[in-house]
This record gives sequence, structure tokens and C-alpha cells, in this order.
Amino acid sequence: MIRVLIFCTLFFLSPLSVVAETPEEKGLAIAVEDDKRDNGFGDFTAKMVMVLKNRQGEESRRDIRNKTLEVEGDGDKSLVIFDKPRDVKGTALLNFTHKTGNDDQWLFLPALKRVKRISSSNKSGSFMGSEFAYEDVTSQEVEKYTYKWIRDETLDGKECFVFERTPTYKNSGYTRQVVWLDKKEYRIYKIDFYDRKNALLKTQTNKDYKQYLDQYWQPNEMFMKNHQTGKSTVLTWSDYKFRTGLKDKSFNKNSLKRAR
Repeated sequence: MIRVLIFCTLFFLSPLSVVAETPEEKGLAIAVEDDKRDNGFGDFTAKMVMVLKNRQGEESRRDIRNKTLEVEGDGDKSLVIFDKPRDVKGTALLNFTHKTGNDDQWLFLPALKRVKRISSSNKSGSFMGSEFAYEDVTSQEVEKYTYKWIRDETLDGKECFVFERTPTYKNSGYTRQVVWLDKKEYRIYKIDFYDRKNALLKTQTNKDYKQYLDQYWQPNEMFMKNHQTGKSTVLTWSDYKFRTGLKDKSFNKNSLKRAR
């Protein structure tokens, strides 16, 4: 009897007796850890060059500035300002990302001298003619998706989690996204986007990561390829500055009109 009791005790304390994580639980845990590592940056500014390429290989360039403010208890606020070329100079996009529900977005068009609210039904629309949609240029809050771990995989020599995230907000242009996130530093290296018919629409690849404040990793290049149209967009980031003292007053509809 004593031997039986000892055996039973060892069995129930052994790792084999622990209930395994479901793919959904593991996917969520990965996303939560990724989000935790990005928290606490405060604010940052950066410069960006956007290069658009059509199916024929013709290119056009836009010079942009970005300002981002972390908001406690909600999604980030960001202001994107176009400096070049002349026909888009002064155009500005204001994003209020929310953890739940639809994000708020406003676009200032200098030629019309008016601020236009981006309808939630238009979040899947192209951002300034690029292959990035309006929903791609806001912070990707954990609460905006459900998750499912698919597998572990090596991508370009990096051990990655591969997981699926499905938008929970209305009017997304995607049924799902498949993400490759490296296990060591939790950096996103690849995202496959599937359209409303669940067909592969586009792929985003990030590279040339650099670490800031000994904690925050940012890619210097983000490449979006549209498999259905043959078009692509490259975003090249530079001149990151963190904790610059940005205030909430710099992120309102009036700031769009005076963005310089």
C-alpha cells in the first residue's frame, strides 16, 4: 500500500501530469509577453522614407516624420507628417489606437484645408497610396486579436514562434494574420496577411533591427509586398529619439493643421 501511495504521489507531481497549454493559450501568452517587452518607452520621434513601387517597377518617394506617445491603459497615439514631395507636403495622419473597439483616425489634407475623419469602414483602405492599410499603421494592441500558436520554425537562422492572430474589431480587411516572432528578443520578422476571402493578400518583412534604451527593438526597414497586385512599399526608418517629452496636447485634431 505504501508503494502504491508513493507511486500515485510521484505521478501527480510529475510534469507529465500537468495539463498542456492549448494552442490558443500559448498564442495569447506569446502576444502578452511581446507586448510587455514594448511597454514603458514613453514617447519617440523618428524619420521615415516611404518608397512606393508599382507592378512595372516604377518608384515614387515620400519623406515622413512620426511622433508617437504611449498612453497608459489604452493604445498609443501617433502623428504622421508628410514633408516631401510638394504635392503631399503638410498632409498629416493622427491615430488614436484603442485596446478595444475601433481606433480613431483623422487625416489633414492641405489642398482642402480640412480635417477628414477616417471611417471605421475604411480601415482596410490604402494609406496614402501605399501597400500599408490604415489599420496597419496603428499600434497592434493585444486585445484587438485572438491568438493561436501554430508551430516553432527557423526563419533566416532565427528560432521563431509562428502564431495566428485574428482581428476582433469590425471592418478589418483581414480574416487572419500569421506572424513570425523570434524567441530570443520577441521581434516580428514576418507577417502574412489574408484577405476577407482567406486568400494570401500581402506579406510584411522587417529587418535590420536596432535596440534603444537597452530594451526596445525597432526595425530600420519594413517591406510590404502585395501578392495580388504586384505592388510593394518599403518604409525605411531612421533618427529614432526616445523620451523626448511629447505631451498629449500635441496629439489632437488642431495639431494636424499646424503640423510642420
